Amino acid sequence: MRFERRRTRVGLVAAAALPLVASALALGTQSASADPSAGRQLLSGTKPQWATAQADKGATADSAKVTVRVYLAGKDAKGLAAYAKAVSDPNSASYGHYLTAAQTQAAYGATKAQVAAVTAWLKSSGLKVTGANKHYLTATGDVAAAEKAFGTQLHNYSKSGHTYRAPTGNATAPASLNGAVLTVTGLDTAPKKSSHDDALPPPDAVFKNAGPFSTYYGSNTDPKYPDAYGSKAPYAIKGYTGDQLRAAYGAGKYTGKGVTVAITDAYASPYIAQDAARYAKDTGGQKYRKGQLSQVLPADYNSTEDCDAGGWYGEETLDVEAVHAVAPDADIVYVGGASCFDNDLLDALNKVVDNHLADIVSNSWGDVEANETPDIAAAYDQVFQQGAVEGIGFYFSSGDAGDNVASTGVKQADTPGNSPWATSVGGTSLAVGKNDKYQWETGWGTERAPLSDDGKSWTGFPGPYTSGAGGGTSKLYDQPFYQRGVVPDSLALANGGTVKQRVEPDIAAVADPNTGFLVGQTQSYPDGSLQYSTYRIGGTSLAAPVIAGVQALAQQARHGIAIGFANPLIYAKYGTPVYHDVTDHPLGQGQGLAVVRVDYANAFDASEGTIVSLRTLGADASLHATVGYDDVTGVGTPAKGYVTSSLPPKHAH
Repeated sequence: MRFERRRTRVGLVAAAALPLVASALALGTQSASADPSAGRQLLSGTKPQWATAQADKGATADSAKVTVRVYLAGKDAKGLAAYAKAVSDPNSASYGHYLTAAQTQAAYGATKAQVAAVTAWLKSSGLKVTGANKHYLTATGDVAAAEKAFGTQLHNYSKSGHTYRAPTGNATAPASLNGAVLTVTGLDTAPKKSSHDDALPPPDAVFKNAGPFSTYYGSNTDPKYPDAYGSKAPYAIKGYTGDQLRAAYGAGKYTGKGVTVAITDAYASPYIAQDAARYAKDTGGQKYRKGQLSQVLPADYNSTEDCDAGGWYGEETLDVEAVHAVAPDADIVYVGGASCFDNDLLDALNKVVDNHLADIVSNSWGDVEANETPDIAAAYDQVFQQGAVEGIGFYFSSGDAGDNVASTGVKQADTPGNSPWATSVGGTSLAVGKNDKYQWETGWGTERAPLSDDGKSWTGFPGPYTSGAGGGTSKLYDQPFYQRGVVPDSLALANGGTVKQRVEPDIAAVADPNTGFLVGQTQSYPDGSLQYSTYRIGGTSLAAPVIAGVQALAQQARHGIAIGFANPLIYAKYGTPVYHDVTDHPLGQGQGLAVVRVDYANAFDASEGTIVSLRTLGADASLHATVGYDDVTGVGTPAKGYVTSSLPPKHAH
């Protein structure tokens, strides 16, 4: 799935809807099924949708090399899904009865006998097993050996102007393995790369905001600019601080003390420790304790050019600084992926689960659903389920391109937040007023109209759509139990047919770059120097760590007892005052909202002038923030009382 820099949504998708895979959360089914008549176990979803007869360019050469990952289902995949549901459901007698990582592995992990049997099968087919861990085996060999092992031919197919290898049919494994194989990845070679979720500058191209600014929403309005929506629009804020975000989302006295938040991204910024420390000092934030921020990094990195590795530095910086701003006493552990590709990001997630590095995991990356294949989806779902039984919750950005039509031509949701086992975090535009008082939020969706040459009007007002919070109805997953009775049928059935499906997001927080967060980062200047500077940033890459920080506060309020997979609890509180019910028109129907934004033409100084534009808020492509659940903000954003509303189970430990 993840190969284009997702922040800018580079990856255009020509693929049709993916085949439906029943979610274990909804139906208790697996992605693999047995075909006893053939003596083989079907690994469904391993033939990609784009591998059509029309695109077939013939057989791949037998001598071509193949590298695969064979994911292990464990000894009780159905039991894992069932217990993950039970332990996360406040209405279940098993709620909060979490297992340790060792107990999870013992109860549901692959056995030595299963690993040995899968290894023997791969070797007997002519593949060489090059590595193994508790989750998967890696194997290499030629096409002929792979075809023998997986019972399908490999052909070359044209896709989006490129040629990729893919199986002509779904892969299979011997039925004699008794379901030990969950899925296989690597048979198709189309890029599946993650991107980060906002327009972050690479370190070699400094970015700074021009100003003037508002220090809080509405604090600075310039009368010389034309009216918008019947009045003068204020300048965009300089960037909210931790105090403003904590006040908006009802932090109260809670600071995240005793709670650890993990952050996963690709690569790692070499400047993160010094940047985070300076940012906290310069903005009046809390100083980091020794050891409060730590990193778990791979031995080496790969695909640095394909993934624009330096572009991920700003992502880590945003995530770390946002979590610390909202939950200043929480420990933060950054777990870096060796690349932006699925296999390496899955490895990072598995490190969190296998070593129980944290109870809360913030992930500001993803891709569009059409780029996700069910084989990779099964691997993500498994790690999310394993995390759930340990009391670990995963929070994913919902995306920054609204319904994705403008960027891909296809209305679709984002992934991995589409998984029923993950919490998808949508985005808002946030107005925090004087004295840190919460004023309102609207769904994040922006239209841009530049100032006319004569300065008397906004050209093409309100202007074209630029970006907005991702959301929508999955074509891959059925509706999970916790969305029943909350998500309107108009959304759950939006893809047609009679089967209700998973809808994103689940919850939301500030994401609009025009009402965004101030970050501090070391960047490269045109003269080649490295300098620390601050700038305002947004995207659902901001919303995810903000919600992760709020969840750390809530876990502290539960006396440290893990929230775990949060969606059942999030939906159980739907419709109560602990949420801000966010709509497109918080000031009333017909009351438009906008800010004036001033940008450097060259993105870093005034030497080439500035560009003034009006940014209309609350216009997210075809998505709408409405009363009740919606596909921009989910159930809403945390309000006063949210942090203390999650009482722990009486029997929790």
